[in-house]
Amino acid sequence: MINSLYQLVRTIFSKNRIFYLSLVDILGFLPGKIRLYEIAFIHRSASTTCKNGYQINNERLEFLGDAILDAIIAEYLYARFPEEDEGFLTQVRSKIVKRKQLNKIAYNLDISPFLVSNTNAQQSQVNLLGNAFEALIGAIYLDKGYRRTRIFVIRKILRKHLDVDRLARKESDFKSRIIEWAQKNKKEISFVSQEESKPDSHETYFSSNVMLVDEKLGTGTGHSKKDAEQKAAEEALENIPQ
Repeated sequence: MINSLYQLVRTIFSKNRIFYLSLVDILGFLPGKIRLYEIAFIHRSASTTCKNGYQINNERLEFLGDAILDAIIAEYLYARFPEEDEGFLTQVRSKIVKRKQLNKIAYNLDISPFLVSNTNAQQSQVNLLGNAFEALIGAIYLDKGYRRTRIFVIRKILRKHLDVDRLARKESDFKSRIIEWAQKNKKEISFVSQEESKPDSHETYFSSNVMLVDEKLGTGTGHSKKDAEQKAAEEALENIPQ
């Protein structure tokens, strides 16, 4: 505690005081290794090179943060939905960590003023936010460890910026949604599913196709018929005629 207060007082009177105090507001705790957080916002286009040739940017932290974020969300969903199978948990996690969602979270956290880059493309700038957010997670992990990072993700991200239950309901029943679409638009669709086995293996799996009369709208595979049909229906929803 004394070290944290010392770090706060020292930083308040340094050139990094605005950055530091903004981080405290975003994170909800006093960061320690401030250099990690500075690097978390340096895009590859603005890399600097050390005397030993080492490139300083946020790519390594982004790689680490991506893995840590996946682990935290997987653990959270595992505990939150004890009766759901692997396919359901995977779908919800994928929805949470997809690039568009991470960009939105980073925007809501208001980390864009910290970004350091030399790219001007609007779409690239948007994606930089999500990348920097993952790098921020990596920085928190290296600075404070897994437990503190987990607390940050759950309290500041999952509970504040995401409605996980709504997201789970939306993503868990693609089959009902495609059937509802067909009924609403007076279309006839069917699910053609079968059990298959992998070549040179006793392992079996299920495959499913969503058919609009004779047109294949989506395909999917899974460990169960239900999982395969849900994946096929998810793809079909992306391909339905507009």
